[in-house]
Amino acid sequence: MHRLLLLVVLLLGLGVSGAAPAQTPAQPSPEKLRSLAELLQDPEVRGWLQAQVAAPAAAPAESGPGGAPAMGSGMQQSMAGGIEATRGFLRSLIAAAPTLPADVAAAWWTLTAQLMEQGLAWTVLSLAVFIGLGFGAEQLYWRLSTRFRQRLIGTQLDTLRGRLRAVWLRTVYGLGLIFVFALGSIGAFLLFDWPPLLQEIVLSYLLLVLIVRVTLVAGRIILAPGAERFRLVPMATRTARFWFIWSAILVGWFFFVQFTLGVLATLGLRRESWYLVGLACGVVLLGLALTALWRAPTFDGRERVGHDHRIGTWLLTLYIVGIWLALFTGSVAPFYVGIILLLLPIAIRGTHLAVKHVLRPAGAAVAEEVPSLLAVSLERGLRAVLVIGAALAVAGVLGLDLGALTSRDTLATRLLRGAINAAIVVLVADFAWHLLRTWLDQRIAAANAGGPGTGDDARRHARLRTLLPILKNVLFVVLAVMAGLIALSALGVEIGPLIAGAGVVGLAVGFGAQTLVKDIISGMFFLFDDAFRVGEYIESGSIRGTVEGFSLRSLKLRHHRGALHTIPFGSLEKITNYSRDWVIDKMTVSVTYDTDLDKIKPIVKQVGKELLADPEMAPHILETLKMQGVEQFGDYAIQIRLKMMTKPGEQFVIRRKALAMIKKAFEANGIAFAVPTVTVAGGGGAAAAPAVAQHALDRVKPAGEAG
Repeated sequence: MHRLLLLVVLLLGLGVSGAAPAQTPAQPSPEKLRSLAELLQDPEVRGWLQAQVAAPAAAPAESGPGGAPAMGSGMQQSMAGGIEATRGFLRSLIAAAPTLPADVAAAWWTLTAQLMEQGLAWTVLSLAVFIGLGFGAEQLYWRLSTRFRQRLIGTQLDTLRGRLRAVWLRTVYGLGLIFVFALGSIGAFLLFDWPPLLQEIVLSYLLLVLIVRVTLVAGRIILAPGAERFRLVPMATRTARFWFIWSAILVGWFFFVQFTLGVLATLGLRRESWYLVGLACGVVLLGLALTALWRAPTFDGRERVGHDHRIGTWLLTLYIVGIWLALFTGSVAPFYVGIILLLLPIAIRGTHLAVKHVLRPAGAAVAEEVPSLLAVSLERGLRAVLVIGAALAVAGVLGLDLGALTSRDTLATRLLRGAINAAIVVLVADFAWHLLRTWLDQRIAAANAGGPGTGDDARRHARLRTLLPILKNVLFVVLAVMAGLIALSALGVEIGPLIAGAGVVGLAVGFGAQTLVKDIISGMFFLFDDAFRVGEYIESGSIRGTVEGFSLRSLKLRHHRGALHTIPFGSLEKITNYSRDWVIDKMTVSVTYDTDLDKIKPIVKQVGKELLADPEMAPHILETLKMQGVEQFGDYAIQIRLKMMTKPGEQFVIRRKALAMIKKAFEANGIAFAVPTVTVAGGGGAAAAPAVAQHALDRVKPAGEAG
């Protein structure tokens, strides 16, 4: 301590001697001496001064060859100074603990002495009166808005427009409640002149009540514990009521501590004693937060059980305890930054659920799988606002003036400026990508919902199902590369050599991977020619199958027996597509030569009519079964040709059905199907049979028995 005082005196003496001739200094006022003593009690100031005292002695040891600073010495000094400052602060807290009751009592006597003119009872009564005026103004507002509330309660929430209207009206009504309460309490208080200390105390606690009212109103808008149909974030009523109450408790206690500490600082409470009071209040806040965390039900209202719950809760508990322990460093900035980083993901998650729930399709209980452009725009926009707001809040807590920092031209400020610009680029790219992805997903879903079908719409849907997934991947790569290059440029990296190098590498890859380039270009032309689409049955060379998918380089074909073929586009020859427009299926029926051909045609025509009457077959038949006539005269039968036109892929089932019906119809009309026969006949009739048999026996005798 004596070294610190000596250093301060020396620094002041050097500053004065450099500015003016030596002369007898004037005696400083007691207020300045008191301010100097309070400044020296600040652990951050003491840590910095001790680091400055120790710096000259440590300089030789920390110097490199030739007296140059050793790498990392500045960081080591900063860490050492921070650790020493923390130790000094903890020692000062321990030293101030015995005097805490006396310091609080002195602050209390200061308060009572200041309030003697008005009286403590008058102060408490004034505070109660103004709070009562605020609630009275709320009651008047409640009565005057009865018709408005009835219209709000009767709002239909089955449509998107109705839900948005309800959210808007409830928000306006809640803002009206807050405004009326503030006008009735704080507004009425400010109409009168008050002593400075009394004004600060009463105004602080009026603001506390107003903040709690804002929390409750926001909870009624977002959680709606008593009206599930108006709830923005989908959750069980039990969960909504739990967080409605506990959010008001946590927010109320947090700001009660803040305002109380402000009043104690105004009353002149020493910094160590003031900090001890804050730590004691922080213990209560820690207990409340952990109680809410461990007692909170799940979103569907059930008790939290299971291994996953224990791990998540314990990790969050350790985080909360960690940011509370950061208060013992002597600075409240890590504590506030930790709270901001804790609340940010919760706010982002709640925004996502609320937007998804409110903007769900009309008449749907849950949100659709593919969100709308409005939902994505609103969600991503609110997320960007939350992230930017959190960054500004962290900068404010740390005391950073971003405008002043970015206007300087140092390495740190350039990096900070580049990091801010890069973050903005990433946010914009994320927003643009989610908009484009949602738009493409909606088009893909609409194309899939169209089904196979026929006509121009069906062909357009099939083409969209084929091309949009590739376009989606290409857009993602383009956006990611552009955002990465712009972010690197914002960080100060020269991207010109990167682009030139990428061009050279691309050229080298193009020469070295000619087959790959051939596959990609061939695939592009196949797609431009609309040679195939996903779900179609095609044939190329000796390979055939249904198109299951493709990439920039290859095609995947599923054979009808289950085998999956992966074929590079460059290896595809001519492509035969069996799934376009229509198919003509021809069948041949063989009848005997004694069949009356005039009877066959009406029978086939009747079978065609019955196929059109079948509800399962009719939608797939473009031209029904009909007889074309005699195809040819065979060795044992007359071949009759039949044909029909169906949708692609449906001809096999219809053919089986048609052949079964033809068999029954022919049998009913006495028409026989021709079958192969063999007739064996001889010229001599029955008398020649023994001679033929004897001749056969003679031919099979061994050669030695002849004669």
